[in-house]
Amino acid sequence: MPPRHLADLDPEARRAAVKELGLPEFRAKQLSTHYFGRLVRDVAEMTDLPAAAREKIGADLLPHLLTPVRELSCDDGATRKALWRLHDNALVESVLMGYPDRVTACVSSQAGCGMACPFCATGQAGLTRNLSTAEIVDQVVYLAGVAASGAVAGSPPRLSRVVFMGMGEPLANYPRVIAAVRRLTSPAPDGLGLSQRHITVSTVGLVPAMRKLADEDLSVTLALSLHAPDDDLRDELVPVNQRWKVAEVLDAAWEYAARTGRRVSIEYAMIRDVNDQPWRADLLGRLLAGKLAHVNLIPLNPTPGSRWDASPKPVEREFVRRLRAAGVSTTVRDTRGQEIDGACGQLAASTVDGAEAR
Repeated sequence: MPPRHLADLDPEARRAAVKELGLPEFRAKQLSTHYFGRLVRDVAEMTDLPAAAREKIGADLLPHLLTPVRELSCDDGATRKALWRLHDNALVESVLMGYPDRVTACVSSQAGCGMACPFCATGQAGLTRNLSTAEIVDQVVYLAGVAASGAVAGSPPRLSRVVFMGMGEPLANYPRVIAAVRRLTSPAPDGLGLSQRHITVSTVGLVPAMRKLADEDLSVTLALSLHAPDDDLRDELVPVNQRWKVAEVLDAAWEYAARTGRRVSIEYAMIRDVNDQPWRADLLGRLLAGKLAHVNLIPLNPTPGSRWDASPKPVEREFVRRLRAAGVSTTVRDTRGQEIDGACGQLAASTVDGAEAR
């Protein structure tokens, strides 16, 4: 794992850490104010700290965790994707998406992913390792700084939402993801002060972790990557379904909704001639009717060389119509970033395969 960082620590542990360095406890709040409140990630810019102590503070509490490899933008600057190299050369991605009323960060929780979903670029790459709490949080702090700089034209200058929908299965890195959520939602200067309701944690359906999340007393949105309403197909598209079937996964989702009062987001990638048949829309509608759920249909962003392709728009529209006819709230996700390898894992894969790999 990477070196210890301020964002790995809760406020009490930060005070203990600065005392270990021979500094007064108030320096912990000072560091937190810089990092979480002012979005300053480089100790060299914290000029109100003693110059003699900055090097030691940087090495012990604010090491550089993310080294930029590439940063691309599209959608007239409203979508920005960053590729990072970690201390062990692992690659991860994060995305900033600006809208007229909000700015959203999509962050990675693992380098790679072990869930092996065949239509996903990250799943094809396999799992390298879990990210630390600070590696997750530092992505958000960086992107919040980009938003604050005014670089996302036509959007507010404050990051307001975070979705754990980048590389990795968040609930497979459970303790660090939950710690990151608490850093992001703790009031400044202890954290970024985001609303729990503006945090979304996705999962392919790790049932024990979903049930554990329901016990955390958090009001984050749970997003379930379902992708098929029947076990035969979901066994292929989401291999973890071979362990926890559709009925059990949905039961855990409804338990989360009942415990938190939060509507579950059902993520469904529309894949041509695979999961987009009218009868599957009808089956999905029957499974979700009357439940505290919203379907988010995702036009597939195909990966290079993949046999999977996006559903045609008329097929997509008919799928939406049938779900809504069943009384299920349904929207189609806004497509962003296709010209910058916008789908999760694509930019990392292209970098590893191409001349910029090292």
